[in-house]
Order: sequence, then C-alpha cells, then structure tokens
Amino acid sequence: MEQFTDINFNEQVERSSTLTLVDFWGEECAPCRALAPVLEQLAVENGASVRIGKLKVEDNPKTATKYGVRGMPTMLFLKNGEVREMLVGFRNKAVIQKVIDTHR
Repeated sequence: MEQFTDINFNEQVERSSTLTLVDFWGEECAPCRALAPVLEQLAVENGASVRIGKLKVEDNPKTATKYGVRGMPTMLFLKNGEVREMLVGFRNKAVIQKVIDTHR
C-alpha cells in the first residue's frame, strides 16, 4: 500500500484520475489496526484499477483537517480531485468493495 503525506497528497491523490482510497489512521487506534489487513487484501484483489494508501493523521494534520477528518479510521475515496465518498469507522471488506465498484 502507498503512504501519503501532507507533502505528496496533492500530486499523488488529488491530481489522480484513478480512484484512490485513502485510509486516515492513527497508531493508537484499534479499529485502524483491524482495518489494515482488509485494505491490504483489497489492494491485491483490485490491482491497478484502484489505488489504496494510508495517511497517518498524527504526522499529517494539514490534510486531515482539510478533509474534515474527525474520527479514525476514515476512508476517503477520491477521483480527479473530488471526494466521491467517505466512510468513518471500521467497515468490512464487502462494504468497502461495493464503494470501490460504485466509483471505479
């Protein structure tokens, strides 16, 4: 999975024409740790048709604030600089895959 930061977010995510799932997470967040293997599976299963990456909120507060992230985990689905959907809290693989399929 890709690692996004305040520095590379615009270039890597906002300018991308590929659907990008960004997981806003924190080290002390138990649901974030539970979500990580689900996202890894989805990254493998979806291949190049969707980009999946993580942004650690503690180290990158500017981007989290810009997108109104208030709880973790928060998953943003962006394409062409536009937020297509936001999921807050742990979600199972089927729910996340459905969002991917909707916006791909």
